[in-house]
Amino acid sequence: MPLESDFELLIIGAGPAGIALAAEGRAAGVRPGGILVLERAAEHSWIIRKYYPPSKPVLANYKGIEAKCEGVLCIPDLTREETLTYLDAAIRDSGARVRYQEEVFRIGTEPDGRLRVESTGGVFRARVVVIAIGILGRPARPSYPIPREVKEQVLFDVTGEELSDRDLLVVGGGDTAAEYCQFLVQSGNRVTLSYRGPALSRPNPINRDSVLALERQRRLEVRLSSNVAFLEAADGRVLVRFGEAGWPPLEVDRVIYALGGTTPENFLKSAGIEFDGPQPRLSKSFGTSVPGLFLAGDLTAGRTGGSIILAFNTAAAAMRRICEDHGICDIGGEGGGRSGGETPAD
Repeated sequence: MPLESDFELLIIGAGPAGIALAAEGRAAGVRPGGILVLERAAEHSWIIRKYYPPSKPVLANYKGIEAKCEGVLCIPDLTREETLTYLDAAIRDSGARVRYQEEVFRIGTEPDGRLRVESTGGVFRARVVVIAIGILGRPARPSYPIPREVKEQVLFDVTGEELSDRDLLVVGGGDTAAEYCQFLVQSGNRVTLSYRGPALSRPNPINRDSVLALERQRRLEVRLSSNVAFLEAADGRVLVRFGEAGWPPLEVDRVIYALGGTTPENFLKSAGIEFDGPQPRLSKSFGTSVPGLFLAGDLTAGRTGGSIILAFNTAAAAMRRICEDHGICDIGGEGGGRSGGETPAD
């Protein structure tokens, strides 16, 4: 596989954290052409595009973390389209080179201390590498098997198929599940939400109140303390059976899972990153046990993931440490200033 150019900063993932790192790098004076972003999807911010229905708010601090920006990127609550437009501008202003549809499968250390990154498109060397992939890139699946006969009726997001005038079951109890329910009800579907907990305590107050309002209006059925036991085929539909006697079987056109995501543990461990239990061992600035290798965004927040502001702030914190320890920055040089232009709220 051919060796591509050397870079100062190589970023894996073009979501909010990865884009923020590119912006922070240029603001810190990383040389023009010294920043490379590798993204396995065809566009940046794939998770926002995939998991947020059009015109739904992208909440800057939806996990309850104070939306206090610490770096060069900052947004208020915006629609999906406004958020993507802001991130478009941040990429453009950073001048970073972005290569799409490049999946990284190996990270190693060269004899001279540089990091070697192998992807489907080539081999790259960099003084610093930051992994900024989201945990939702690998949606969590239920513990029970999904029968082959109903796989076409089982979804893990709401963007792959236009759904209207259907009977639907959403399984999950977080913000994504709540947002799916709102979107699907507004699209004219008959929706049931199944959550194993006794109360909707996980969504932010806006989403929780919206779901409860739909329930009061009898536009949404909410089954709390319910656990799907298994699925069965039913003449092109899905028969859902629950583990609790109090919840009768439900026949629907689609079952939509919103169970969160999983940390790509095997990939991180293959790069030599040490773990403390289920989570990677990180410094306060999100450095790993591998010199020059950092994490940012959701990977620093555990299994629950984090907000966009948290993603921006982890990028800022990591970049400060990178500048101090790795000599790739030139504060006061060509970099500096806020990237991405003014936010729509300014």
